[in-house]
Amino acid sequence: MQQQRRTFLWLWLLWLAGFYSVWLYLVLGLGLWPEAKAHWPIAAAMAIGSYAAGSTPMGGGTVGFPVLVLLFEQPATLGRDFSFAVQAIGMTSASIFILARRQPVAWAMLNGAILGSLVGTPLGIWFIAPYIPGLWIKLIFAVVWASFGILHLYRINEIASHSGMTEFNEKWDFKVGCWIGLFSGATVASVTGVGIDMVLYTALVLLCRTDLKIAIPTSVIIMAFTSVLGVVVKNLTTGMQPGVFENWLAAAPVVALGAPLGAYIVALIGRKPTLFVVAFLCVLQFVWTIHSESAQLGITGIAVSVLAVALCLLGFERLRHWGGRLVESRSANTSSGTLPTHNKKTAPDKS
Repeated sequence: MQQQRRTFLWLWLLWLAGFYSVWLYLVLGLGLWPEAKAHWPIAAAMAIGSYAAGSTPMGGGTVGFPVLVLLFEQPATLGRDFSFAVQAIGMTSASIFILARRQPVAWAMLNGAILGSLVGTPLGIWFIAPYIPGLWIKLIFAVVWASFGILHLYRINEIASHSGMTEFNEKWDFKVGCWIGLFSGATVASVTGVGIDMVLYTALVLLCRTDLKIAIPTSVIIMAFTSVLGVVVKNLTTGMQPGVFENWLAAAPVVALGAPLGAYIVALIGRKPTLFVVAFLCVLQFVWTIHSESAQLGITGIAVSVLAVALCLLGFERLRHWGGRLVESRSANTSSGTLPTHNKKTAPDKS
């Protein structure tokens, strides 16, 4: 009989006690309850967003950004900074929950991504994000998430069928993680407040053929780190957008529990149905964005946006093809005895 792994859920409960103590002090001790109450719609929206944050490779900003920007018609910069702020609580809470339960994580690639993000995210916040117009922020978000959603709509069966993870070499995995963290931290994460988790997840499932039970927890942790880093850097240097704190005050107590709850529930019902629904929403928000910004985009802008989605999908397919060749090459070398076996198998996830 396999011995059950020891868990440390008391650490997560200690984190929750600390967070809610601070939040209660803010809303009751400092009299900020009216501000939190006035922003209850974003709290309601983040009840769904936090579930997606803990159960999929898409941060809570995947819901928070379009709700604030498209539904509430707030500036895209507010949506970006709110994504950082709310994920700094929700994704951190989910990460502590994941680590306390000792769920498997792709450590070599994650450590590389953390190092890359530590450099790339501040650089992007200082030198790239301030020069991206609001419309471009919306389009970058819409294009990246739409391509990610379409990828899952037609590759979901293959992605959900992976078992274990093909580790080519720890140094190689670490280097790949560094480049992912550096590039995606400086670009998509610093501009939209989300996305580095999806890039790392995509590399894991397409390049390394990683089990969703490993890839998704890994993506949650890198987004938590990048979000906390983004909040710290912005507060110390450029500052957060007006309105972020009030929306955060309303949503934070929801996501602190919602994201870990998503990580737990999805293990019971399976990741495939959740990924399918979220993928559909990713495509829907692209259509919504194009429709709402059609006057500014015109025919040319709409065509370029659709082309950008197609190019992203082409990039995903090239990555998948490259991953297939690497896996085949590694399997051949392992069979000939020239390389040690690093392909770790775990029980298949419920799908």
